[in-house]
Amino acid sequence: MLTTSLPGGTWTLGGLTVTRFGYGAMQLAGPGVMGPPADRDGALAVLRTAVELGITHIDTSAAYGPTVTNQLIREALHPYPDSLHIVTKVGANRDPQGGWPPARDPQSLRRSVHENLDTLGLDVLDLVNLRLGDAAGPLPGSLAEAFETLADLQRQGLIRHLGVSNATPEQVAEAQAIAPIVCVQNMYNLAHRHDDELIDALAGQGVAYVPFFPLGGFSPLQSSVLSTVAARLEAAPMSVALAWLLRRSPNILLIPGTSSAAHLRENIAGAALSLSNDDLAELDTIGR
Repeated sequence: MLTTSLPGGTWTLGGLTVTRFGYGAMQLAGPGVMGPPADRDGALAVLRTAVELGITHIDTSAAYGPTVTNQLIREALHPYPDSLHIVTKVGANRDPQGGWPPARDPQSLRRSVHENLDTLGLDVLDLVNLRLGDAAGPLPGSLAEAFETLADLQRQGLIRHLGVSNATPEQVAEAQAIAPIVCVQNMYNLAHRHDDELIDALAGQGVAYVPFFPLGGFSPLQSSVLSTVAARLEAAPMSVALAWLLRRSPNILLIPGTSSAAHLRENIAGAALSLSNDDLAELDTIGR
């Protein structure tokens, strides 16, 4: 059994044990998640530091760069330790303007799965999330054709586990009626709590919830309450926000991104911050 000194301990994704504190590789690509990083050696160092610190859950996508983060992960870490599990996403491409046009037809999904396999240097992908909606958030609509395509690739042995990203609760339920899922990856943080009911329902089912933009994304979290609690604890507001997420529910897995090894260490230390019941009650007022 995997033991870890990382904050939050571990969680089991299907049959894969991962650290609840993981790493999101999106920021390793260039500006706008396009092109190579300005500091390639620094990007490789972040990935190696993550594994050295015990992180066993790295999130990526062939759309990042595109293919840039996958190539960096392969260069830095291949051959991969048995304990390391790489999670990827399919369902969107990149256009020359840096947009994220959907690519959820069966042909595009099959091509994307094989692209992830090739660029990561793998024979099977541990976990593939189907990206839904658009850059503004989830959109209603059936995912059946797309998710059935991924379920078929799973039966072929190219994917171990499935998940969904940027999904509505109805789409989560529709996916589960087609094939088992082990995680949902949606936007969620201290100030954006629209998925509270979904998180609790998934926890009861043993399904992980992986918040993207856990610190607010391109517009970092700003809250007078958060600042007040952080000042009282003599901690950075973002540390408090990460620690709150780990306390929010045991099925929440963190994948904060950074292009700095020093910042990665700061995020880990911040997530280990101890919050009292009074702190939690005060923070809970922010997003309600």
